[in-house]
Amino acid sequence: MKQVYLDYQSAKPVDPRVVEGMARYFTEDFGNPSSLHKVGDVATDALEESRKKIAKYINADEDEIIFTSGATEAINLGIMGYAFRNKTKGNHIIISEVEHISIHNIAKYLEREGFQISKVPVDQYGMVDVGKIEQRIRDETILISVGMASNEIGTVQPINEIGKLAAERGIAFHTDAVAAEALLPIDVRKDNINLMALSSNDFYGPRGVGVMYMQKRYRVNPMIIGGGQERGLRSGSEDIPGIVGMSLATEIVQKEMDSEVKRLQGYRDRMIKQVLEEVPDSHLNGHPTNRLASNAHFRFDGIEGESILLSFKDLGVSVSTGSACTSKTLEPSHTLIATGLLHEEAHGSLQLTSGRFNTDDDIDKALEAVPNVVSRLRKLSPIYKSK
Repeated sequence: MKQVYLDYQSAKPVDPRVVEGMARYFTEDFGNPSSLHKVGDVATDALEESRKKIAKYINADEDEIIFTSGATEAINLGIMGYAFRNKTKGNHIIISEVEHISIHNIAKYLEREGFQISKVPVDQYGMVDVGKIEQRIRDETILISVGMASNEIGTVQPINEIGKLAAERGIAFHTDAVAAEALLPIDVRKDNINLMALSSNDFYGPRGVGVMYMQKRYRVNPMIIGGGQERGLRSGSEDIPGIVGMSLATEIVQKEMDSEVKRLQGYRDRMIKQVLEEVPDSHLNGHPTNRLASNAHFRFDGIEGESILLSFKDLGVSVSTGSACTSKTLEPSHTLIATGLLHEEAHGSLQLTSGRFNTDDDIDKALEAVPNVVSRLRKLSPIYKSK
């Protein structure tokens, strides 16, 4: 059975071109950038060249790029590091109700440490209202964090407007840009972004590498103490093969993003149109048009997401019900609940996210499966009643 993978939002394969470019840094140019010899110099050159490439991709300066072990660490360093560094200036932070679960958990931790967190509600599409952010700003507000796009329902947030508001009020603006990588242009200058998290894998690079962007005039407390690498903000010997891989992946994205996004939009729009037409009592989650090119997210009355997922698994199609980071819990998606759905509505969701290596045949197989899976599960459901 040919396996079809439509869960690109949770994990992406590493592009073979990236693997090829990384290879020599495992066995030939394997040095430590902290070493003061020729082999170390080669590693240092690779590190700094990678920093330049990633800075170019987001329109930043190279000394504003801090390498981390991934997006989660970058988010911790950006939000917690900034909060603790600036606690004497204020203890109030604003986030949205639809942030990634990692940010909600950081917010809970900061509340235990004496910070005050305000959560901004969203509309039925998961969109943040900039006016509601402004209403929550206080004299002691030091940070606003809103993700560039939802990793779950695909809604793209008005980042430019939020960044402008934060700049006007003298408040640091942090964004989790992971879901938007390779799908939206990222320009930290244009959007007044001061702190940002990136993930290598979401560029089709290796896992275990990330970046915290920090604008020059901002400061954070380090979360990992050690030998002082990465300007003392992220100690530990740098993962040169992984960092090189991330930079190569961003180069490929820069060259190919326009054509790839157009292709993925075609897949997305076809999936949305066909599912809503062919499956009764089906609904689209997220904004109907202002959404990531790769994301089609549905809910179906009368059935629950885990049964959908397992049914697709039996057919050789890998899909998701939402964020992979919360899939081990039985709780409904906090993002869907924030859009106003009831718990039973939020449970019946299906997320289809396409990517670089999908084909038309993959989409055909998934679309053929959806009506059959939903119909079969509804026949078994004690709560579904056709309208």
